[in-house]
Amino acid sequence: MSEDTNEIHAINTAWQIAIQEVLRMVIRDMYRSDGEVAFMAHIKRIEEAAVDSIYTDLRLRGTDDWTTMLVKEKASNFVTTLLTSFTFDRA
Repeated sequence: MSEDTNEIHAINTAWQIAIQEVLRMVIRDMYRSDGEVAFMAHIKRIEEAAVDSIYTDLRLRGTDDWTTMLVKEKASNFVTTLLTSFTFDRA
């Protein structure tokens, strides 16, 4: 990979980690008090709503249909990967 490609990859990875950690803290704090079953149900509901929103509401200007579908697919996969990585933390 070129130096520019490595930098873009590092920026994308850093962005994903930052967002994941912020969301992990917000979700954990919001749903910890209801127990693990409720926590996992909330996570599933958030995942389903986010993916549905991506596919039905996301509009990209200046892109072709293939690019739009690719972005929607990647965004949906990211949502699923991110949310299924969360675990219930009793602490």
